[in-house]
Amino acid sequence: MRLETSGIVRVWAGWTVGRAVLLILVLGALKVPHVDVTSDVKVIYQGWAEVLRTGTYPMDDVTWQYPPLAGLVMLLPLWLPGSYFTAFLTLLVLCDAAALHLLVRAERRHRPGGRPTAAWLWVVAVPLVGPTVYCRFDLVVTAVAIAATLALVARPRLAGVLAGLGAILKVWPVLVLIGAAPRDRAARRSWLACAATCAAVCFAVAVTTHGAFSFLGFQGSRGVEIESLGALPFYFASLAGLHWGRAQMHYGSLEFLGRDVRVIGYAMIGLTVLAFGFLLLWRLRHRVWTAATTADAALTAVLLFTVTSRVISPQYLIWLLGAAAVALTVPDTRIRPVAWMLAVAAPLTFLEFPLWFGELVKRSVLGTSLISARDLLLVAAALVACVRLWRAGPEDAAVVATARTATAQQPPVPTARPTATVR
Repeated sequence: MRLETSGIVRVWAGWTVGRAVLLILVLGALKVPHVDVTSDVKVIYQGWAEVLRTGTYPMDDVTWQYPPLAGLVMLLPLWLPGSYFTAFLTLLVLCDAAALHLLVRAERRHRPGGRPTAAWLWVVAVPLVGPTVYCRFDLVVTAVAIAATLALVARPRLAGVLAGLGAILKVWPVLVLIGAAPRDRAARRSWLACAATCAAVCFAVAVTTHGAFSFLGFQGSRGVEIESLGALPFYFASLAGLHWGRAQMHYGSLEFLGRDVRVIGYAMIGLTVLAFGFLLLWRLRHRVWTAATTADAALTAVLLFTVTSRVISPQYLIWLLGAAAVALTVPDTRIRPVAWMLAVAAPLTFLEFPLWFGELVKRSVLGTSLISARDLLLVAAALVACVRLWRAGPEDAAVVATARTATAQQPPVPTARPTATVR
């Protein structure tokens, strides 16, 4: 017990140090060159909050591309004491700490007395993404997704409610339900709870606000963001002397635009469809469901849909690290190497944004090398996750079948008869 307690204390001490460094970077005591990552909160988020407090969503702002419940996250700092920026940071720190608490509690349940591997992944890897972590609201969404995934095995309805709230925040948390076990109707309960939660929240915002669903049209018109996998052909073409596509600010981010970009965009959508097909086929053939199955499937799903997206913003690494940490809470997870690959991708993300983001815009050798290394590492992680998730089914099924056969072949244990007592 002492060793376990001391390990948890070290985890929280490491979290405190790492987050203190992050706050020093965010508050400007230590400057990050080239890009002010705090402008999204101080200018864009606060501007949205001022509009939202009037009962309407920013319908005329094409950079508003989030589901309705994200508006609540923007409004909360207005209701907290202090400046908007300080209140926003407070909210993010609390969600960060809540995520770590959930991971620590899950590890103590699954392997009491063992090393808190998942907690350390969260403690160490998240700050390596850089100050962007505390200048976007993705930590809020990730904390909800972590809670949903951890609840999926024992409390599928609660998991469905949490996944539904996450989906109304930023869509992707619904992917954690991919691993819901079909036995005992757990999957049905979780999906119905998710759908009911989404419907209830959407109805509430529809009758109380204006423009809650304007984000749908804005999302459909996006191009290929310069940090996404689909952007790599444009970088390689530039190195070859071909000026293919142009990079400019579009829908709130730098995207490649031009006649050939649409083809790449359709190709990325096609890859997303293939990813969905893979996950569907995996569910149809899978027979053995454990806590590891649930967590591994959630990570694989989030990773696949992130890699095939037309946008891979730096904060998306927070989603992946959260899903990876949940997988590591289960001792028999099959995709442990994927978690460490994502941990390596975290500092690469910090290097490409914000440190050398200008090199990406110029499509220099340095910029091309950084974004290629990060994106191809994510692709490799996705492929490893798919292979290991796919192979887990037959292997686990064989183990279970062998155990059942051995049990059936054991001779029955004779029942002892009571011995008469001589009086």
